Amino acid sequence: MRRAFMAAVPIVSHFKCRAPNKYPGAPKTVARFPVPNDKISWDVDYSEYKPPSYTSQHVIGAPWADRDVESSDLCFKFNQVDGKVDRRSFMGSYRVVDGIARNPIGRTGICGRGLLGRWGPNHAADPIVTRWKRTASGEKILKEGKPVLQFVAIQRKDNGEWAIPGGMVDPGEDVSATLKREFGEEALSCLELSAEDQEKIKKFVYNLFEHGEKMYEGYVDDPRNTDNSWMETVAKNFHDETGDAFNRVNLRAGDDAASVSWIDVGHEMKLYASHCDFLSRVATLRKAYY
Repeated sequence: MRRAFMAAVPIVSHFKCRAPNKYPGAPKTVARFPVPNDKISWDVDYSEYKPPSYTSQHVIGAPWADRDVESSDLCFKFNQVDGKVDRRSFMGSYRVVDGIARNPIGRTGICGRGLLGRWGPNHAADPIVTRWKRTASGEKILKEGKPVLQFVAIQRKDNGEWAIPGGMVDPGEDVSATLKREFGEEALSCLELSAEDQEKIKKFVYNLFEHGEKMYEGYVDDPRNTDNSWMETVAKNFHDETGDAFNRVNLRAGDDAASVSWIDVGHEMKLYASHCDFLSRVATLRKAYY
């Protein structure tokens, strides 16, 4: 059994979800209430704290989302499996105040669900697919004496940022299935391929995802987070040591991605949410440049 490399060490960044600008996709008038570093914790008094409430119209009434808080029969089973929806957090039990979940890391400057479908934790899965960067003759390329890793990245359509090709875990879905599905949908689009080529890609994804190293599970510093809804993820590294597997498969951006590419791993990267933290852990595991 493969061990979960550093997965128990939490990533506690809480910066992108406190950015002092308007909430993503919200009207200009919806800006986060300022939350200084010393006022993040709910245990610290902050009597002036009056965050605006915002839930996107895209979320309200969506079949994949929770009912709105104004519903008179609102009753969720927080901190447990609620029907098929897993409302447990990787961070342990979180507080429920006035019947609504409270962000376990602290204040974000905005309440409601924002762009997220679930009250409480919204679970995602992030497949980190890597290979070694090589010369035309097949030699590993070194930087500062260490081999350079490359990972499959997609460019998000909503904000143009580069990211790991992850996605949301469907109710009742196993995380392993989500990892395979999201990578296939976002980085290996099959829409314009023949049935034979589609089958080849399916076999490739299945074989690659048979083995992986869990890099992290827990809270994600996501710009969509609010006081009542937040992102959590399971990030796994699937490494193609020889690079042979990808010689037979071309990367193709799916409907949710503007572009897809191999990107060099290093401290120079600028990625969405906590994705740089995940890649740093992969580099440490693989003894690669960072």
